[in-house]
Amino acid sequence: MHDVLRRVDLNLLLVFDALFRHRGVVSAADELSLSASACSHALGRLRAALGDELFVRHGSGMQPTARAEQLAPGVREALQALTATLGDIGPFVPSTSTREFVIAATDFTAFAVLPQLISVLQLEAPHIRVRVVYSTRSESLDDLTSGQVHFALGFAGEDGMQQTSVESLDCFVDDYVVVVRNRHPRIRKKLSLKQYLAEKHVVVIPWNTEGSVIDAELLRAGFTRDVAVKLPSVMAAPFIVAKSELLLTLPRRVAVQLADAIPLAIHPTPFAVPRYVLKILFHRRHSASPALCWMREKMMDVLGASPSRDE
Repeated sequence: MHDVLRRVDLNLLLVFDALFRHRGVVSAADELSLSASACSHALGRLRAALGDELFVRHGSGMQPTARAEQLAPGVREALQALTATLGDIGPFVPSTSTREFVIAATDFTAFAVLPQLISVLQLEAPHIRVRVVYSTRSESLDDLTSGQVHFALGFAGEDGMQQTSVESLDCFVDDYVVVVRNRHPRIRKKLSLKQYLAEKHVVVIPWNTEGSVIDAELLRAGFTRDVAVKLPSVMAAPFIVAKSELLLTLPRRVAVQLADAIPLAIHPTPFAVPRYVLKILFHRRHSASPALCWMREKMMDVLGASPSRDE
């Protein structure tokens, strides 16, 4: 049994996987904490063992051969299975662990939850690593199932998100609010529905869909808003609002954090809208992992309480 494995140092598969993802020796070496020359030497050994070039120079990077493309999915799945199996042997000790946790999130949800979470993790588990990946709704489920990510944030409640193998926990429930620049020329202490509809808006839609929950609720009431700027990312939105007369509607937690750094005023939405529920999604297969149980509980402890701010 395992004749092929006897010919291949399993550490070389880590090099193969890193090279396939990064398409460059330097980036792959950095991830693996190797020198570039050591990574190149490992690639040479892997080429000899498998009888294929695997990666060829293309411009400033490395492109996989057809054989590498064929091998990559199986290698990734095998490494993930080994990590899941071996990573949970023995107790999980946060203060000394060097484990990496992978979280799928949009920049919107990352901004809402990570600053507070990372602050606590740095005190209790200073050597662990957190890697955030941006993925679509369907990709996040596939990645949870395959083990490529350990948690997904903010994806529940969307079409196609129901899978019996994926479980979820409510992280926090939040109100939607409207942010405008300080000293907005037409909006003072109170924002009315008439004013809201008369103004132009910035809309953040991470999935590049045509609408949002806000637009759906307005349409249900027989209204539409004038969208001047539509963005796939929250990064630029508050800066646009602070330098213009545009309005931005988003969950309170994010609005409070933004208003602490940028001159913005926060107003309640002048119409009924469902509350925003951020969920932590994880695969049932990993629900008993000591490390993932610890991280899941830590996320709930840290993020369960929403901040408050006077309007």
